[in-house]
Amino acid sequence: MPLDFYYTISSPPCRSVLLLAKTLGLELNMKKIDLLKREQHTPEFLKINPQHTVPTLVDSGFTVWESHAILGYLVNQYGKDDSLYPREPKKRAVIDQRLHFDTGVLFPRMASYFLALRAGKKPDEDITAKLEEALQFLDKFLEEQDWVAGSTISIADYAYVADMSLTDVLGYDMSKFPNVVKWYSKVKKTIEGYDEIHNAAVIVLKQMIHSHPE
Repeated sequence: MPLDFYYTISSPPCRSVLLLAKTLGLELNMKKIDLLKREQHTPEFLKINPQHTVPTLVDSGFTVWESHAILGYLVNQYGKDDSLYPREPKKRAVIDQRLHFDTGVLFPRMASYFLALRAGKKPDEDITAKLEEALQFLDKFLEEQDWVAGSTISIADYAYVADMSLTDVLGYDMSKFPNVVKWYSKVKKTIEGYDEIHNAAVIVLKQMIHSHPE
């Protein structure tokens, strides 16, 4: 039975799930949610997810939202092995730390920078400094290792690559973060379907920036 997936293509968290599903060979029943039309607040969607957020996944009556939770669930439930989210406690702890960093630091700071531009404003010094600090941390994570959480690719890389695609839209200068640049180039070539999903999102995100909503 297909998995019902509620999403919007402009959302990096949604795209991370799309990328992982493709890697795992999963069929998704795509259900687009137009956030600008407040479709996430319809009674039908609120019954599925009272927090009214995307991405949301429904698997034969089981519902889970929050992208990192979905990533872990899909590997645990459908992965041929645990290589993308190892069960070994220490390896999993590092991946979980990276995912929490994404939730609490990297993605919010990147989103703040994007939303400032979308509002037709130049991001202020505080927003810019916080994003640069987050990228410096990420650059440090990637010292002497190929992937975000260690020597092999994991669901943390799927989460981060979706976030980092915003830098392409923003035209953000990444030259100060050589480890991130190297990793980003490698991960884009490694994850199946990246270009297709990323290119579809870029069109929407650029339109969002240029629309300058009030």
